[in-house]
This record gives sequence, structure tokens and C-alpha cells, in this order.
Amino acid sequence: MRDRDTATAAQLAAAVRAGEVSARELCDAAIARIERGDGAINAIVVRDFERAREQASGRDRAIARSETAGALLGVPMTVKESYNVAGLPTTWGLPPFRDYMPGVDAVLVQRLKAAGAVILGKSNVPPALADWQSSNPIHGTTLNPRDPTRTPGGSSGGGAAAVAAGFVPLELGSDIGGSIRVPAHFCGVFGHKPSFNLLPSRGHAFPGTDGAGIDLAVCGPLARCAADLDLALDVLAGPDGDEANGYRLALPSPRVAGIDGLRVLLLDTHPLARADTATRDALHRLAGELVREGAQIEPASTLLPDLVASHKAYVTMLTTITSYGAPPDGRPVISAHEWIGLLHRRAAVRRQWRALFETIDVLLAPAFGTPAFPLTSEPDWRKRTLRLDGDATPFGDQLAWSGMATFAGLPATVAPIAKSPEGLPIGVQIIGAFLHDRTTIGVAQQIESLRA
Repeated sequence: MRDRDTATAAQLAAAVRAGEVSARELCDAAIARIERGDGAINAIVVRDFERAREQASGRDRAIARSETAGALLGVPMTVKESYNVAGLPTTWGLPPFRDYMPGVDAVLVQRLKAAGAVILGKSNVPPALADWQSSNPIHGTTLNPRDPTRTPGGSSGGGAAAVAAGFVPLELGSDIGGSIRVPAHFCGVFGHKPSFNLLPSRGHAFPGTDGAGIDLAVCGPLARCAADLDLALDVLAGPDGDEANGYRLALPSPRVAGIDGLRVLLLDTHPLARADTATRDALHRLAGELVREGAQIEPASTLLPDLVASHKAYVTMLTTITSYGAPPDGRPVISAHEWIGLLHRRAAVRRQWRALFETIDVLLAPAFGTPAFPLTSEPDWRKRTLRLDGDATPFGDQLAWSGMATFAGLPATVAPIAKSPEGLPIGVQIIGAFLHDRTTIGVAQQIESLRA
């Protein structure tokens, strides 16, 4: 096994299972890394170290009884602050919920523990999970381990920072507006936004709501390597509650075993969002590498849905969802009939994506139009700008890159592919057909192997 401080989750679990290292040793080593390095980053803002040590010791006692099952046996990891963990606060970065203490673990936290993972604590988020920074009045600001003057992204920014800093090999995040993909891109780690509803969200809900689920939103992993995303999917995916009475999950295998024969659509421009030169150049260098390995790259397709109309509908849905509980002037953002109209529009867009993915295997695009941007204290997105190749551009435009997959419920994996001239990570967003999560993760693994 490689250095335990840089090993993958799969390697650590295998080492624990083989008796090469104990779960308690891994737990203590991870705690030591956090205590040594997190003061400069502020990624793990809710620490549960004593109970983590108890969990790890429990894993070791089970191993002594020859109970070695569990894909994540003894693996130390963290989860996003917005997930319920019994006995820990779940605030979503909002002071009114400072003392909210759920009594039951989120279903995905339950599944992680059942797979043998050791939960060290929770990672930082922006208020209401609504920013590409991770700063809130309860826990403060998380810095990017690659450059402390820049954001690690949001809303799963604390988790991406924890993985990038080497504290843990695996993190549980969530995504509705790029909240897994943007932090993975900014921090140079791997992240996966699953197909909609592939992972159950019970126990990941705005404090005070009753668990009806959030449209567009998904739960998903961040990791040191692409293979661990697949491992996490095995642990986390599948029906929950009443659906588990009759439904069973059977995800299709990757469409292509390697790069040879892979059909790719490269999208480096968007009618509503720019990408800077460094990001576009990185995508084109990757495309060249893939072609040399036998992939077929297409620069355009007439089957691509209308990105402007799709994004307009997505933003309307997103605004309606995120403003729930605080409508302007006490009125709903849109009518119920308008919401039903959006659902019909989304169904049509999904059919268009389905037709496109009959001709290609994956679409490659930026996860965000720039590397990690400098931290800002301006809370209003409408007053923020981003500099792309020296030009000031509207901050919110960048939502278009993540919205493509989110609106249609498609899987999207981010893999690091390059460094900017400033040495900042650049990732690629790999979008696939609905429920073809194994394909987008598989392509991320192939891209990772090109850099091994």
C-alpha cells in the first residue's frame, strides 16, 4: 500500500481488512493531520473525534471477531455540515439553527457507517448552501489549500478542501448548482454529481422541513481518486424507505471499457457563460490526448438542447426551490401552474439529451469558467464580478456550466486535468446519459490514468 496519508479509501479499507493497519491507527492519523493542518484552512468545522475513536475501536473489535465485511472498513472520512449526524449540530451555516441537533443520522451517513467508515466530523458550508465560497457566521471561512487567498468553492467547499489538504480520502457532499463539481474543480480533486434521485436524501434537508426532498438537488461523493467515487456509489446508491420494498438498483456498466472508441462531444463555449483561455486550452489538450488514445471527438452537435432556454427554466426552478420558506412579500415566487409548466419543459429537455446520448458517450465541458477565484466579502452575487482573461464578467453567469446537467438530472463527474499559469487546478466536467454514472466515473478513471 502507498503512504497511508495519501492512500485511497479502497486501499485503506483493504489494509485494515488484511490486518496491515488498525482502524484506530488510521483514525488517529487522520485526526493528527487535521489538528496539524486545519488551523490554516478551517475545513472541518464540527469535530467529533472522541466518538470517531470509539467507532474505529469498534471496527477493530469486529475484525478481531473475523467480521471484515464493509467496503469502507476503517476508512476515516468527513461529511458535509448539512447532513444530519445524531448528536451533532446541523445548521446549514445559519445562526437561527445554531442549536438544531438531530437525533438520527441521515440515511447516507447510516450507509457509510454500515460500510465500516469512521466519521470524524463535518465540513464547512456557506449559509443555506448558496455560494461558491464556504463562509458563514457560525464557522467562519474555509480557505483553498492550493492558495489560501482563494475560495475552495461551495457549497461542498469544506469537504473538497479536506480532501485536497490530505486530511481524508473521501467526503460526502451535495449539489444543486455545482456544489460538488465546482469545489472539486477549484481544489483539484474528484467529485461526482449523481443522476437525480440515485442517492436518497433523507436526513439532508433544510432545518425545520419535513424531508419531502429537494427537486434538482443530489447527494454525492468527493475523493482523492476516481475509483473511490465508484466505490462510494456502491455504498450510497439505491432506494430508501417505502421504495426499497420493491425497487432494486442495477446501474449499467460503463459504455466503453477504455478510451479507444469513446465518443465525445467537446463543449468549450456556452451562449450564457464564458470560460477563460487557460480552461479552454486545458480542455483542448485533453481532447488531443483522448484522440491519440482512440477517442472520437466532435466539436458540435445539432442534437444538443437549447442551452439558453434550458438555463432560463433551470434558474426559475432553482430560485423557487431556494427561496422556499421566505417568499418575497409573502407571495410564492411562481404559481403552481407555472411550476407544472417547468416540469413539462424539463421532460422535453430530457428527451433531447437522451437523443444526443444515442450518438455520443459523454460530453466534456468546464465545471466553471475560471480556476478558483479570490475570496470576496461581497454577499450579493449581483454585485460580484469574475475576471476572465482580464475582462470583468457577471459572477452568476457561471451557473450555466453546472446547470446543464442539473436541470436534466444527468450524472456529471469532475476530474482534475491541468494547472493554470498561476498553478491553480483546472478540472473537466464529464456529463453522461441519465443513470450512466458508471460511464462518467469510468471516463474520469481513464483520464486519471493518463496522468499516472
